[in-house]
Amino acid sequence: MDINNIRDQIRSKKYTISFSHTEKVRLRKIALDEIESAIFSGSIIEPYPYDLRGASCLIMGYSNQGRPLHVVCGNLTEDELLIITAYEPNPNEWETDLKTRKRGE
Repeated sequence: MDINNIRDQIRSKKYTISFSHTEKVRLRKIALDEIESAIFSGSIIEPYPYDLRGASCLIMGYSNQGRPLHVVCGNLTEDELLIITAYEPNPNEWETDLKTRKRGE
């Protein structure tokens, strides 16, 4: 997956939020414009090219309010992006850059 293609799909409104995660995103109080901003400001920190459900990736970016977000995206179709989930990274699991997973000790 390519961040520029993902941004183009967001810009063109060619995306869907996974039905199974819509409620989780709502409960986390993450607005759609925050997800879009995080994608526009972010970068792919973990590609998952061989995921059994299809290629996907983890993006780290900041919302328009400065909120750090992780957004997992995949391809719904060739021309449509699937936003699988979005969440605030847990500082217990991520280094201070919020892009590097902490290693178990």
